[in-house]
Amino acid sequence: MSQQDKPFVWQMVKQAAEALGPKTTNVAIRDWILEKYPDTNKNTIQCQIIVCTVNHASRIYYPQNQKPRIADSQYDILYKPAVGEVELFDPERHGRWEIYEKEDGQLGVREVGSEWDDEPDSGAPFAAEAHLRDYLAKNIEHVEKGLQLFVDDNDNDGVEYVTDVGRIDILAVDQDDGFVVIELKVSRGPDFVAGQILRYKNWVKRHLAEDRQVRGIIIAQRISEKVQYAIADDPDICCMEYDLQVKLRDVPCLQVGTSGDYSH
Repeated sequence: MSQQDKPFVWQMVKQAAEALGPKTTNVAIRDWILEKYPDTNKNTIQCQIIVCTVNHASRIYYPQNQKPRIADSQYDILYKPAVGEVELFDPERHGRWEIYEKEDGQLGVREVGSEWDDEPDSGAPFAAEAHLRDYLAKNIEHVEKGLQLFVDDNDNDGVEYVTDVGRIDILAVDQDDGFVVIELKVSRGPDFVAGQILRYKNWVKRHLAEDRQVRGIIIAQRISEKVQYAIADDPDICCMEYDLQVKLRDVPCLQVGTSGDYSH
């Protein structure tokens, strides 16, 4: 089958879910696709399952779901009843779901009419770090072209990825199918970040990578000289700095009318 004849991966997910349905698992969908379309990237399949799952909190990190909307588009195919399990989405049984904007401007996922969302609390000590993480997760190619979030067989995605040695801020996969461990700091990168990323990189090597390459990227507003020295002899770790910009816009003032009332 030529590349032109192949469907998009989200369409493969739909085909698999309909063939395996009404209830199946993420792994079963992945294996069905790999059997029919054997050269499809495994991690891309895992990511597209999340994209198409109406109640998955991490679906907001993907371009198809980065605006508030009701879950009634071509990408709203699956519902997650439990970790690693999916079934064909039926609004009459599962309720109506939406991607909505929170008071702080961030996106969340919730059932229409409810006042809760299923996006877990990051527990980050500084809101700015969580915002930086979420921005980069949604715009992962800003870090490096071809990157996508890692998703494991248990439906855990690479945002705040839990390991035996701590939480990785972002775990991604590059275009060569290698792992990329991304560690974020909101200001000047402290010394201990070098030790953190080495610890996470070595954990990924031993528990996930098999024979795949593992790299690390430290992202901070300013990278200290101490951090640069700490990683100087490791070719698999690099650093990036970011800048923050604020844009201001005028807001029309309210004017007082002659009778004392306010008007625009």
